[in-house]
Amino acid sequence: MRRWGILAAVTLLCGCFRIVPAGDEPRPAGPGQPPATGVSSAAFAGVKRGPSVGALNLSAADAGTALASFLDSCPRILGRTDASGLTHGEDWRAACDAANRWPYDKARDFFVTHFETAQVGDGAAFATGYFEPQIRGSRTRRAGYEAPVYKVPPELTRAWPADMPGSERTGRPPLGRYDADGDFVPYYERAEIEDGALANRGLEIAWAADPVELFFLQIQGSGRLITPEGEVIRIGYAGQNGREYVGIGRVMRDRGLLGDGPGRYPGSMQGIMAYIRENPEEGRALMRLNKSWVFFRELTGDGPLGSLGVPVRRESSVAVDPKFVPYGAPVWLDLDRPEATGLWIAQDTGGAIKGANRFDTFWGAGDDAREIAGGMSARGQALILLPKGTVARLGEQ
Repeated sequence: MRRWGILAAVTLLCGCFRIVPAGDEPRPAGPGQPPATGVSSAAFAGVKRGPSVGALNLSAADAGTALASFLDSCPRILGRTDASGLTHGEDWRAACDAANRWPYDKARDFFVTHFETAQVGDGAAFATGYFEPQIRGSRTRRAGYEAPVYKVPPELTRAWPADMPGSERTGRPPLGRYDADGDFVPYYERAEIEDGALANRGLEIAWAADPVELFFLQIQGSGRLITPEGEVIRIGYAGQNGREYVGIGRVMRDRGLLGDGPGRYPGSMQGIMAYIRENPEEGRALMRLNKSWVFFRELTGDGPLGSLGVPVRRESSVAVDPKFVPYGAPVWLDLDRPEATGLWIAQDTGGAIKGANRFDTFWGAGDDAREIAGGMSARGQALILLPKGTVARLGEQ
């Protein structure tokens, strides 16, 4: 396994996610997911003891990659509050200490020794996929490279509109900006930004060759720009304009444009892109229905980073709803897509990754990653691996 973002393009475009720094806005992510249950956390969904870790069909290679990602996660999970209510930071101490010295060729024994499995709710899993796109780009504007990649504008801020009653001011204030009259208003939407609302302000960190590819990169939340000179510029999520995210895959399905039948396009990222390219005017209008715009920053060092703040790894990292799966927890997926079956580590989240047993697997970068993630839509069963003793303390429900 995993992490992102391109769920079955419909998935993805129906609400998909991606790779965001810890504490930032979750990126959008995934179409076709099951409806939300209304349950607010794993503690309310019900937790039941699962089979022993030793009973799982866990290969040595799968365990080795999972151990490496788990070890990456340890510095983060030991000191953070688990939103799922399943664990405390110190619950992970023994496993993290052992992971530091455990040989990778014995990784399966590590998980058998330190973990037990738990089923959250009915355990019925739905998994999509995301990846790190690679698109053509340039540090400077030049012929053929006209789509700006913006950094976060300094005026983008959070505040309460003056006309909003105090009784309605709950949670975090919305994102927006102050206009010339000093009134707090919504920030520019996608169409306004594409029409030049941020132009000529020095906010461009690069220029993309293809606005359609840039649109999909924004959905993923992270990616690589490959310049004509062969330079690789890695960019990651830095912020979002606070406007409504619309999954265009769902819109296309509602309009009868996706699916089986004459004149319809495949319900995948590739199918959606084909429609947009073959119908440029309608495609541009379709993309503009998604008012959300993602701002980026240039990344250096290892990456891309998931919302846990550690690098996500191909076929090892998975995006989860942290209200149902503790960050850093190993997740066993037994799915109808064999390539996605195995042990993953919860290191990311996404705007459409909501509820118990909803997952988004990460497939890295490159053409094969794009192909696998773009068509990933899998169902099966999920088990969460928790430090031994956790299920008894919670009390099986």
